[in-house]
Amino acid sequence: MADKSFHLSRETTIAAPPERVHALIDDFHEWQAWSPWEGIDPAMERTYAGSPAGVGAVYAWRGNSKAGEGRMEILESEPQHVAVDLLFAAPMKAHNRVDFTLTPAGDGTHVEWAMTGPQNVVMRLMSKVWSMEKLIGPDFEKGLAQLKVAAENA
Repeated sequence: MADKSFHLSRETTIAAPPERVHALIDDFHEWQAWSPWEGIDPAMERTYAGSPAGVGAVYAWRGNSKAGEGRMEILESEPQHVAVDLLFAAPMKAHNRVDFTLTPAGDGTHVEWAMTGPQNVVMRLMSKVWSMEKLIGPDFEKGLAQLKVAAENA
């Protein structure tokens, strides 16, 4: 049987200072500018709670069958790292951790976007046909490309 957990990550280098990149990740209101999932459902309901940004900030969404439903909360926020607790309620239930690591690179910022979490029996069976790499990897690549544009054009 496949591993009971998964780790997925993608990386890019952005020609903007870490502070600017951090600001786009650390404030869920900014995610509409770069998140690869924002355009999936134009009528998606969004709610924000807790802190305006940083630790304790909460973002919840409910959308069509493609957008699904879920909740994110920032658990850690430091200049070079943001950790997010990610809970999917639909279309499938899942509880994952997302980490953004920002490393100064010359005049820019190297960004790693990683997601880790357990794989239940259904997900392990599905992974034999559709791996997390194939399902989520392209979304991370699109999101990093959009984050790059948002940060570089700010």
